Amino acid sequence: MGSIAAERITLNEKTLWKGGPNTAGGADYYWNVNKQSASVLQEIRQAFLEGDQSKAEILTRKNFNGLAEYEEKNETPFRFGSFTTMGEIYVETGLSEIGMDKYKRILSLDSAIAVVTFRKDNINYRRSYFISYPDSVMIMKFTADRPGMQNLTLSYSPNTEAKGKIDSYGEDGICYLGELNNNKMKFAFRIRAINKGGSSTTTNDGKIVIKNADEVIFLLTADTDYKMNFDPDFQDPQTYVGQQPEQTTLKMMQQVMERSYEELYSRHIADYTALFNRVKLHLNPLSAINEDLPTDQRLTRYRNGIPDFHLEELYYQYGRYLLISSSRPGNMPANLQGMWHNNLDGPWRVDYHNNINIQMNYWPACSTNLNECMWPLIDFIRTLEKPGEKTARAYFNARGWTASISANIFGFTSPLSSEQMEWNFNPMAGPWLATHIWEYYDYTRDQKFLKEIGYPLIKSSAQFTTDYLWHKMDGTYTAAPSTSPEHGPVDQGATFVHGVVREILLDAIAASKELRIDKKERKLWEKVLTHLAPYRVGRYAQLMEWSTDIDDPADKHRHVNHLFGLHPGHTLSPITTPQLAEAARIVLEHRGDGATGWSMGWKLNQWARLQDGNHAYLLFGNLLKNGTLDNLWDTHAPFQIDGNFGGTAGITEMLLQSHMGFIQLLPALPDAWKEGSVSGICAKGNFEVSLSWQENELVEAIILSKVGSPCTLRYGEQALSFKTEKGKSYRIIREEDKIILTPKELE
Repeated sequence: MGSIAAERITLNEKTLWKGGPNTAGGADYYWNVNKQSASVLQEIRQAFLEGDQSKAEILTRKNFNGLAEYEEKNETPFRFGSFTTMGEIYVETGLSEIGMDKYKRILSLDSAIAVVTFRKDNINYRRSYFISYPDSVMIMKFTADRPGMQNLTLSYSPNTEAKGKIDSYGEDGICYLGELNNNKMKFAFRIRAINKGGSSTTTNDGKIVIKNADEVIFLLTADTDYKMNFDPDFQDPQTYVGQQPEQTTLKMMQQVMERSYEELYSRHIADYTALFNRVKLHLNPLSAINEDLPTDQRLTRYRNGIPDFHLEELYYQYGRYLLISSSRPGNMPANLQGMWHNNLDGPWRVDYHNNINIQMNYWPACSTNLNECMWPLIDFIRTLEKPGEKTARAYFNARGWTASISANIFGFTSPLSSEQMEWNFNPMAGPWLATHIWEYYDYTRDQKFLKEIGYPLIKSSAQFTTDYLWHKMDGTYTAAPSTSPEHGPVDQGATFVHGVVREILLDAIAASKELRIDKKERKLWEKVLTHLAPYRVGRYAQLMEWSTDIDDPADKHRHVNHLFGLHPGHTLSPITTPQLAEAARIVLEHRGDGATGWSMGWKLNQWARLQDGNHAYLLFGNLLKNGTLDNLWDTHAPFQIDGNFGGTAGITEMLLQSHMGFIQLLPALPDAWKEGSVSGICAKGNFEVSLSWQENELVEAIILSKVGSPCTLRYGEQALSFKTEKGKSYRIIREEDKIILTPKELE
């Protein structure tokens, strides 16, 4: 943010949170938020047997909420908490807009560098910004093509819900040490200025003043005292308190100061491009290019019906950029806004929403060759396991662990205090998260990970799932009570919940087979799957959302929870369950092609799974036209990042699918993408795939086998299976309406 006169930079560190066990209420106050409601389950289920829906709803509403508030105004001290900003810095330049032209603000996706350029009084100015993951530093560089033009004043505006002190840091820097009022979380940042020519001084009120410099580089390091903890001590209020940020930021800065700007820049570029450059996408490459137009103008033209296939490519890669930038190992996962937020609090506490949002953030991770970016999610899930065991016992007397709709960075797994069960009651949030553990393994085939980290989480989640289900007298299993997130009544078998049950139990079965363990437990999981209440088709030929046929074809609700088995699950498919897939199609037709941004992103993926490329492309177009802000952020007023990730994942699903046990090439290619290519996208089994097509038909596929798994391909009605060797690539071509493996693999 900013202008010619002053640049404005919001400082966000994803671990700067209010709430947790270190508030004035202490550890017991924070952790004792579960109601002991397991004994009420039998009464709720008996009400369902007697047809007393009202009683079942009331009992659920009164007993299956929690004790913690979601709004700070309703609770003191506020224990759930919220993400908050570290404050803002301003760089005043002494320039005005008079006599200024050629102003540009640029974000380079292939280098992760933001640039501002303009001309004023025939002098060309440039400001560049990047954040280096390997060096944990933000770097800002101010230059001009005439000497002595940098007259800058850097100042800091603190978070008003914190107390702190700003001091000089040497002759050319400042250091701020702060502490949040709510929970005493400590945070710090340091800034050093390096000027070429001119002078640099610090003032008593914590400003850095640069005069008549040719060039100025600002270096910024920041940190909090948060410690990720997989085994929190429920009696220790400081169980999430770790190293002192005053010291960690000093060490970071000392290490950064040993490197030149060129070294820091090169290390940043090498680190970022090693991830970003793995995937290339080209759509109708010979079509007109509008890259000289600003992005907002290109989007306006697109909204008015002017094709821009390069804008579609840009949107796809923007999603990958956002994930790389907001989800790297060693930190928290991308939150509802990724990490881009500029207020003391924000929509939905800028938290981790477990009823689709954080899951959607990671849909494109493995398929777009960003496995490393999954680790923050994996570690986040690990922080929920121990607290989630308490929640599972309290509400369901169940083994294993689970989570609820909202989570923070302090292991919060309980439902919130609201009695609105349609959104606040979601015990399948934990198992849904656990399916991402298997997803990571299925893409990487990392046996060590599965054995040491993945399977214990999956098994524990599957144990919770089987214990949570109602084993009825007729031998069937159903989810009672259950809900379809953010929509409809308390039910005795919501389709969404059964979809997640199928997915986590199938994952647990597959994982136990991979490791050749837990045969007895596996038999139970297989039994539950066999006797789980089936998918049902209703009076409108729709896939029913609830156990009774109450769906309304005029309902345009944004959530399409009951299609979980279609996507992101894999128990509904036009290939294996064509009648149920048709029922899912009718649901999507009823819900319509509009909605908020993330919802259109989900529907895009679901239409791709139905292998209707043209309808998937319609949803992609609607997402860009109606669900995207001018800077390409997803809109769910005001901004929510999940739609960006859902869009990128959906484009990949249109070009490649591998969730059914085989790799499907171009399963949902729209007519509009007449020719193109993609390289570097990934399939389960640890394959890397590159494709090219012309006249909407496959020309060539290159399959790189990273672990030597057997490979089965499908293209249209054609199938091809072959053995592979680790590290070798295989070329497939289309010849006389068949796909064939060329005689010799590629080295």
